[in-house]
Amino acid sequence: MQGARHRSRENRAAGKRTSKPKGTDMGKEVIQDWTDSTVLLKFGQHRDVRYQVYRDGQRLLQEIRDEADRPIHTLELPTGLVMEKQSYEVLLRYVLLDVVAN
Repeated sequence: MQGARHRSRENRAAGKRTSKPKGTDMGKEVIQDWTDSTVLLKFGQHRDVRYQVYRDGQRLLQEIRDEADRPIHTLELPTGLVMEKQSYEVLLRYVLLDVVAN
């Protein structure tokens, strides 16, 4: 146990993270929790996705994932832009049609 504490001190002295696991962020503020959506695409096609809108520090982000919870895209929204659910769904369609397809 003492060896582990010693390595922790060395890591902190070297500027390495020791206490917070990768992917956790105490500064994350959820604006809209995970929401399932079926997005209509071109020619009657659709795509089932889920998305979350959150603030991470000064950035406002919309994270989009597929049915298997794999990341599709994270869109940074303009600062101060908090919208209605329908507006986030319009952004989903834009991202799936234009950003991901290209």
